[in-house]
Amino acid sequence: MADEHDVGASAASETEAMAQTMAEVAQTVQSAPTPTGLEMLKGVNLTISVELGRTRLRISEVLKLGAGSVVELHRLANEPVDVLVNDVLFAHGEVVVIDDAFAIRITELVDSSAALGIG
Repeated sequence: MADEHDVGASAASETEAMAQTMAEVAQTVQSAPTPTGLEMLKGVNLTISVELGRTRLRISEVLKLGAGSVVELHRLANEPVDVLVNDVLFAHGEVVVIDDAFAIRITELVDSSAALGIG
């Protein structure tokens, strides 16, 4: 019988210790600063894309395209490219090469507030 009493007392002691630990964790979580504003969004992934130019083709012209075809864009080679964030114009830039990879140097930020409906 003494063994059963010891087991019950031990389980009660462990339960009390766990309850104390949970209370301490809850207090720590409640006292932790809550991120606000932009801090809450810093972990959100966005899609960045770069548009070199555009053109319009008829279906018959698209059907003729194949390997080696050249499609002329309505943008000059020395004009800045468009940098889009989630398909919204964000900036203009120039294409550069870094270690054999393409990159974009931002040359101008664009006020996108009208496109986003916030201005």
